[in-house]
Amino acid sequence: MNPNDVIPPEMLSRNSHDNILLFTAFLSVVIGCILIYLGNRGKHLWMVVWSIGLIGMSLFMAGSIIFG
Repeated sequence: MNPNDVIPPEMLSRNSHDNILLFTAFLSVVIGCILIYLGNRGKHLWMVVWSIGLIGMSLFMAGSIIFG
């Protein structure tokens, strides 16, 4: 593909990118919950705090995609 080619707007798929980002946000919430459990079990406060931040940012990203 030539870098000077212009991709027509009908070929761009904004919704598929949003769906991938929503899946990533969901996956981050699941991973964050697992890390909170492991952090509590292993008594690693930094892991619990980082996981809470991960969940918070993932929910913020999902909310901004869903509600525009």
